[in-house]
Amino acid sequence: MERILTDRELNRTLLHRQLLLERSQADPPEVLELMAGLQAQYSPAIYIGLWSRAARIERDAVTKLLHDRAIIQGTLLRSTIHVVSRRDYWPWALAIRENRRVQALRAWQGTLTADEMEQAAESLRAALADGPLKQGEIDEVIGADRRRGIGLWLDLVRQPPSGTWERRRADLYTLAEDWVGPPDGTVEDGQVQLVRRYLTGFGPAARKEIANWAGLPVATVKTALAELDTVTYRDTAGTELVDLAGGPIVDGDTDAPPRFLANWDAALLVHARRSGILPEEFRKRIFHVRAPQSFPVFLVDGAVAGTWKAADGTLTYDEFRPLTATERERLHAEGERLARFHA
Repeated sequence: MERILTDRELNRTLLHRQLLLERSQADPPEVLELMAGLQAQYSPAIYIGLWSRAARIERDAVTKLLHDRAIIQGTLLRSTIHVVSRRDYWPWALAIRENRRVQALRAWQGTLTADEMEQAAESLRAALADGPLKQGEIDEVIGADRRRGIGLWLDLVRQPPSGTWERRRADLYTLAEDWVGPPDGTVEDGQVQLVRRYLTGFGPAARKEIANWAGLPVATVKTALAELDTVTYRDTAGTELVDLAGGPIVDGDTDAPPRFLANWDAALLVHARRSGILPEEFRKRIFHVRAPQSFPVFLVDGAVAGTWKAADGTLTYDEFRPLTATERERLHAEGERLARFHA
């Protein structure tokens, strides 16, 4: 019979795979691979997300990794800015490209066509031959309406210093093939790599959850899974969960130290809902229409217990539930380390 995983086991397992139980000794590009990339609409999230997961990390070192092209910042999953290792950029970009185009054309309802976007892509490619362009300069070349979707027809990445701690607006674009190198591999190989990364960072999971995160049809996810060595489990509601064979399952009684997450951390999103990292009674306090940027949060005992802010080298906390003296002491000790990193 398939093993039934408890809610606590799923919580601790996801925290472990997201490197939130114990920081990884790996280099930051490998950390990004292990955790399945970082969502990065807010540039400091790159730094804080890595700081919470990597054993040795400095702010200047993260900026240097971006400048050295060891980690790449571009619009990828769900048409959202992500940071991935250089090795993962092209597999991910190729894996999702066609489906993103189909979704965009459907949403545009004929206001823009594939032919128009292909023409815009050629115009922008020629303009970028002389070097990176800012968002406003791209608008002058192809218009703001086409610029919003041009990344679906022309692979672009954010070029530092934009999208860094020091210059947070990620508005300087260059051709991915120039910054990263030419595309390598097939669409199918990329989709298998994408699903493998998800299960490494977020498994076990339902197929729909993988599809939701990747922005791919469930049928495509099933095809990719067929190329991997997998096992299945059930959660307490009877939902089938798939995982990589040999993927670690963590005991539900494992201690979960306090951790700090930045805005839009993927561990909080709906694809990871079953883990309970974001308790449902707090979800609307983190994600709602009047706060599209979401909020940075802290975890206590493996779940969101409040939000935090940093100012003038000091962290302030908004607790969502009463903390014990021990929980608060451990949280503030971790917070002091983050304050030093943040300052």
